[in-house]
This record gives sequence, structure tokens and C-alpha cells, in this order.
Amino acid sequence: MDNERILHIYKCLCRCTDEKNGVTVRDIQNYLSMNTNTGEVSDLTIRRDIARLQTAGYDIKCVHTSHNKAYYYLVKLFTFNEMRFIVHSISANRTLSDNEKKNLIEKFKGMCSDREVTRLISESSGSRQFMEWDLVNKLDTIYDIIEEKNKINFDYGKFNIKKEMVYYHKDREMIPVKVILYSARYYLKCFDMESETFKTYRIDRMKNIRAGSRYSKAPTLPEYKGAVLDMFQPEYFEMVRLRVKRFLMDDMIEWLGIDAGIRDDMEDENYIIINVNVGISKGFYKWVMKYGDNMEIVAPDYIRDNFIAELQKVMKIYRKNFPDI
Repeated sequence: MDNERILHIYKCLCRCTDEKNGVTVRDIQNYLSMNTNTGEVSDLTIRRDIARLQTAGYDIKCVHTSHNKAYYYLVKLFTFNEMRFIVHSISANRTLSDNEKKNLIEKFKGMCSDREVTRLISESSGSRQFMEWDLVNKLDTIYDIIEEKNKINFDYGKFNIKKEMVYYHKDREMIPVKVILYSARYYLKCFDMESETFKTYRIDRMKNIRAGSRYSKAPTLPEYKGAVLDMFQPEYFEMVRLRVKRFLMDDMIEWLGIDAGIRDDMEDENYIIINVNVGISKGFYKWVMKYGDNMEIVAPDYIRDNFIAELQKVMKIYRKNFPDI
């Protein structure tokens, strides 16, 4: 019975304590009462069991408040910041299947408190293969600001002609909504209350990140009802038909998703036909351009015409020197 009770107390410390939150003897008693059949356990017994865990090598801190109230913390193998880094790295690993990622992440969740698990689930998954610790700390600050429902301020950097990053100081007072991974970089989606629009910032280019005033409710990011091919909000969605070289099949599925309709091109076995609902923006036309003559917009006609207009803008630059093009 003693061993079983001690294990339950250890589980309580695992689930209910983290770097910022401890538990009192009363909290442990309530946990035992609600989750076990150990019956009523005295204050003295719980303190003795904690001492036994400490003697067994578990790093359990006891912090006394001004009213001499004792809070117990289990010091975990990884800090939450380190755990977040590990989970994000697993999520971004392209060699693992979704089930393998899920199983690994579930194991790491067992090392976190319930509060930390909730934060991990609500945060963006994924990571770059290598992440500078400066970026990890920036992410940690941003997640704290989001969790505490504060607006965000920061300096934002851009390169000048000398290849130097120049930072612009500004009190932005925007609502941080979500961290998103795109093309191996982290971005922060913010809602600008002044313009009532969503704006996107690269987190590695942010510094002096600081909390602003509190807000009551975060706006909801619009749900995409189709493929989005860059980091920014598309102007609208449209069902587009593409004619694509067959060797690009894997690339198309990765970009457009498994819901895209793909069939053989009956006129040429080297091509496939793709019907997909896709976000239309400058980013869409740039995406098509990068595939050159390996991709053709077949329909609708107005999307095809818009793309031709974009190509003509490019051709206009080169016609200055090569008028016969």
C-alpha cells in the first residue's frame, strides 16, 4: 500500500507541477482523493513519502512562500522550452510517418505536466532541422504572450544594401494569434486591430519581443478550404485545373494535398491532370512560374489570362534588350 501511494504521489508531481507551478500537500491530498483509492492520507505521511522520493534520487524542490506555505516541484529531465524544441523537431522530421511522429510525441508528453501538454497541443508543430537557441527563446516568449492574452510589440529587421540586418523599433500593439511553420521557418500571425487585417512576421527577424496591453478575445484565423501555396492570406479560392509533367506527381501531392483530384492525361501519358481548390494570390502565380514549361494552367480561363498577364510583366523587362522576344 505504501509503495502504491508513493507512486501515485510521484505521478501527481509529474502531472501537476512544472517550472512555474507547484503543488501543496493539500493539492496532493485532493489528487489522491479524486484519482486513487488510497483513502485519507495525512499531511505527515505525504511529507514522509516526498522525502522517500528525494532519498531515492528524484529531484523535488520545496519552496516556502511568505506565509510559510510549502509548494513542491518535480524538477524534470528537460525544461519545457527544451521539450518544445524536441517535439517540434520530431514533427518536422520528413523521414518519420505521421503515426511514428504521433507515438514519439506521446512518449514525450508523459514527461510534461498537464498544463504543458495543453500548451504543446495548442502550439504549432514542426521545427527547422537546426534551430538556434536564440530562436527557441523567442518562441518561448511569444508563446507566453499568447497564453497570457497580451498584445505584442517587437522590433523587426530587414537587410540593407550592405547585407546588414537593420531593426525598426515600433510599438505595434497587435494581437498575436498563432505560430506557423512554413518552408522551414517560423512565422507569427498577428491581427492588426487598426487595419483589421492579419499580418505575418518571420520570428527569426524579430527582437526585443515584449508584451503589450491585455486583450479579451483573440480573433480566429480564417479556415482555408483549399490548398494555400505561400505564407500569406489568399485573396480568394478557386477550383483550378493544371496540366503537369508526371514526374512531378509527388511534389504536387505534397503541395496540394491528398484531396486534390489527379488523373491521367488521356492525350499524353507523360502528363497528369490535377483539379484542385487553391488560394489565388501573387504567391499562386509565382508558384506556377517556378515549374516553367512542366506545368500549364488549363482552366478557368480568367486565371489562365491573369497568369499570362504576370508573364507579360516579366517579358516586358527583357524586351528592352531583346525586342524580338
